[in-house]
Amino acid sequence: MHPILFSIGDWPVYTYGVLLALAYLAGLQMAVIRARRQGIDATKVMDFGIYLIIAALVGAKLMLVIVDFDYFRTRPAELLSLVRAGGVFYGGLLAALVVGLWLVKRYQLPAWTTADLAAPGIALGHVVGRLGCLAAGCCYGRPTDVPWAITFTNPLAAANVGTPLNVALHPTQLYDAGAELVILIGLLATERMGRTFAGRTFWLYMLLYAISRFVIEIYRGDERGMMLGLPTSQLVSVLLVPVALAMLWRLGSRART
Repeated sequence: MHPILFSIGDWPVYTYGVLLALAYLAGLQMAVIRARRQGIDATKVMDFGIYLIIAALVGAKLMLVIVDFDYFRTRPAELLSLVRAGGVFYGGLLAALVVGLWLVKRYQLPAWTTADLAAPGIALGHVVGRLGCLAAGCCYGRPTDVPWAITFTNPLAAANVGTPLNVALHPTQLYDAGAELVILIGLLATERMGRTFAGRTFWLYMLLYAISRFVIEIYRGDERGMMLGLPTSQLVSVLLVPVALAMLWRLGSRART
């Protein structure tokens, strides 16, 4: 792990922040390239993507406040820490989805085709972003004795995000990054196979990510908010799977008729 990439004088530049920025840029660039190939106005997609990035950042941080409401309620000064915190991925994803539905009308873009263009970029960005989590020590796993366990030793990680030091942990950051990479490859490899229809790539991504995230949450060891007896991200995954299946069926049926 390497929480601080470098310092400019007394100002540290955090590895997580740099990789998070690269994640958003990589995802946006992939969407723009795919738009050009589809004959869709790349300039509109670029503007569209920038607004989605802003929505995702705000949504992720807002979900973090909701999940850890009791913590921030008793320590209001810690709200300032949101400036450097990445937030909860699902919060960013849901906020971007809501804003995206509004933006496709404003920019007169085909809604589900645009979502299909963005889905692989979201997966790519998540791969890069989770490497930032690994560098920072956040989103860490439970103690384990598996051969591939990782051990964090940097005191800065413990001070910033409470990472247990000198304890073998499940590398959940790499589990998530690996799952996203497999999903990305799968989406690109199967995009033109079988019966294609607008929205298939996007909702397939949502389905596969929800399943993988539910499983990975089992191995997480960091403090997370709970709702209805489940970690928030696990609960969202449970709700998202039937929605994704229903949308795949609905859009597929509409395409057949």
